[in-house]
Amino acid sequence: MTWASERVRALMPGMRRDLEDLVRIPSVSGPDLPDEPILAAHDLVARLFQEAGVETRRLDLPGTAPVVIGEIPAPPGAPTALLYSHYDVVPAGDESLWTSPPFEPVERDGAIYGRGSADTKANIVAHLGALRAWEGRPPVGIKVVIEGAEEIGGGALTTYPASDPDLFAADVMIIGDMGSVRPGVPTLTVALRGMANVTVEARTLASAKHSGQYGGAAPDALLALIRAISTLHDDRGDVAVAGLRRTEWTGGGISEAEFRELAEVVDGQPLIGSGGLGSRVWTGPAITVIGIDAPSVDGAVNAVSPHARATLNVRVHPEQDAAEAQQAVIRHLTGLRPFGIEISVHPGPTGNGFAARTDSVAYEAARASWSLAWGAEAVTVGVGGSIPLVNALQGAVPDADVLLVGATDGYANIHGPDERVLLDELERATVAEADFLGRYAEAHRRALTA
Repeated sequence: MTWASERVRALMPGMRRDLEDLVRIPSVSGPDLPDEPILAAHDLVARLFQEAGVETRRLDLPGTAPVVIGEIPAPPGAPTALLYSHYDVVPAGDESLWTSPPFEPVERDGAIYGRGSADTKANIVAHLGALRAWEGRPPVGIKVVIEGAEEIGGGALTTYPASDPDLFAADVMIIGDMGSVRPGVPTLTVALRGMANVTVEARTLASAKHSGQYGGAAPDALLALIRAISTLHDDRGDVAVAGLRRTEWTGGGISEAEFRELAEVVDGQPLIGSGGLGSRVWTGPAITVIGIDAPSVDGAVNAVSPHARATLNVRVHPEQDAAEAQQAVIRHLTGLRPFGIEISVHPGPTGNGFAARTDSVAYEAARASWSLAWGAEAVTVGVGGSIPLVNALQGAVPDADVLLVGATDGYANIHGPDERVLLDELERATVAEADFLGRYAEAHRRALTA
């Protein structure tokens, strides 16, 4: 047992209490929701970091939740690590699908269940635990950024770092919003896909018309929309839009069997697309219809549709500009005239992806720390989703290394019912981070004197 594992083991009862206290706060972010839970979560996070030795302050930006900002000055000659996470959560959804109430933390089989337990209040606690392991005097400087609107895009914080880069200046950023690909496997996430939305619309008639009288000649908006959307993929299910980047994934990952289990693919149904699984979900594009306006099957009438529209979510290669990818999809769709019908296409929000540098002193230290904490070789993976602030931080501090890590795992059911974090994974993630702070400080010192 290492020094870090001994110290973190002793800290776990207090860390668990802090996690349970955070989960009890229904800090759901979103418009028209009460401010009190968000403010309560902010205040508790700020207090906990203060008690861990961080001098904190509140950063208020227009139209978004307050951000916990904090700092421990670096010892002479030492590097600085920025610790990021978020205290807001998504709504609980249908509470009848939960085994226990979503905002009443419960332990079952070595896991804490509750909304936000994994995404990502456990990662806040891991940051706290790492600082406590060093008794508030780590061998590196510390900056803390804990936001409260990540789940709704981050708001004004996503553009703020460029206006005040010194506030976020660091040598390495530890982004606590990830975790293990599966329990027991130390994981470093090195790629995030970008995102862009596109809305496509067809309007053909002034009003719906009787399908018996007009069907067959009257232009059907829904048929035109379906026809247009169907051209976005080929017969294998691969994206068929020119200009969208795809490369083969060469890192670790999950097996097809695990993917089927996690995605809850119905027995007998195939996966779509071709090539390696990693290139389909991490380094390749994906286009998903996330919303469609069309007549409901329940209560359907025999009528030609006068209007139909759909919103598409485009996932973008980590190194491709999301706006560029969005324009590729728009060009593809605007070049179509399904059945001669003109369709309109409108751009939605975009967010660039992220690709980490993996040949640095920081990554060498991280591989060693995460491997030591789990007693297994660390693997690198990608993630199909995005963290809005990561690109803003990287843009403001381009020389900083970025580690995407955390206490959750692929089976944590984040954003779903019965979200949970394994206490063992939380403990190991905390050990890894505490060990990394010391290992990185030493590696940085050696690199300067080499």
